[in-house]
Amino acid sequence: MTCKGICVRYKAQKPVGTGRYASGQRRCQICEIFIKWEGLWCPCCGYRLRTKPRNLKYKAKLRARVEADSAEAETNSISAMEQELVAEAEGKTKAKAKTTKAKTTKAKTTKAKTTKGKEKTPCQYCEKPYVFIDKHEKNCKKNPENESIAIKA
Repeated sequence: MTCKGICVRYKAQKPVGTGRYASGQRRCQICEIFIKWEGLWCPCCGYRLRTKPRNLKYKAKLRARVEADSAEAETNSISAMEQELVAEAEGKTKAKAKTTKAKTTKAKTTKAKTTKGKEKTPCQYCEKPYVFIDKHEKNCKKNPENESIAIKA
């Protein structure tokens, strides 16, 4: 495994204000160069690229940077969600005044449908309530038609 010179095409400039690893750059130990490459392996020599620093001091810096970025992203997403909810609530209050009567009639009809669909009927053999009564009565243990004679050996 030797450097073939292909890595020069992907050579990365040092970023200002952030570290190389924090900005997504990777280092090849064979080619001795930082490259901007998404894969795990060097496009030039095929050696595994380093994605994290080896020095303890720089590892701590990178960890702090990643934590700060994730906390910032989380606060941004929370504030965006809050803004969406406020906008949605404002839109609902305007539409609510127009359609309150339609919603109440719709709620009454849906309530009637759900209670009718879940109505339980008692079994004629065991008298327990079931939603699907015909299915239960076929398999009911107290049904005289289902009783079979057990043969003891």
